[in-house]
Amino acid sequence: MIPSTGREAFLRRLGGSLTAAGVTLLEYRNKTGSDAELIADGTILRSAMPAENVKLILDDRADLIEQLDFDGVHVDAGDVSPVEARRLVGAKRIVGTFGGSDALLPGVLDEPVDYLAVGPVFTTTTKHTYKTPIGPEGVRRLRELAGPDRILTAAAGITLATAPAVLAAGASAVAVSAAIFRADDPAAEFKKWIAALG
Repeated sequence: MIPSTGREAFLRRLGGSLTAAGVTLLEYRNKTGSDAELIADGTILRSAMPAENVKLILDDRADLIEQLDFDGVHVDAGDVSPVEARRLVGAKRIVGTFGGSDALLPGVLDEPVDYLAVGPVFTTTTKHTYKTPIGPEGVRRLRELAGPDRILTAAAGITLATAPAVLAAGASAVAVSAAIFRADDPAAEFKKWIAALG
């Protein structure tokens, strides 16, 4: 979704417009980029999205958080463990991990994380997964298992039309990619979500 040419200008413009629209948290996810690309992109995003306005989460790479001055990291299977991520980023930064789909992962409630991502809620086009979508009912079941106080971020295939049901089922928040970033104007689309969901 990020163009290969004019990448810096694109990210600077996108980050600035999202900040102006009121975005307060963004995860930067780049599974295939080199360290140099991750660092370059992250530096641009941090510059365009000041820390006093936006918390930036980096996918996978807990080792780059300090260098980029990001606010946290999201780690899954195949990355460093949540315990190691917490050791690397410290107590004051955000650590999140995958919590489960049809059930919570064994022991996940004991991990030193700030939030658990759950899903896929619906079929997704932005991430390769073989898991069966759980729908709002699956979110409700995971909320019951996690208890009332855990932050559960529901992910995958969520649209503005389906988000209310997912939140009503017990999600603390929804993670949205395609529904916003494939819009012609992501910042304007984000404003629609805020107006509809509060």
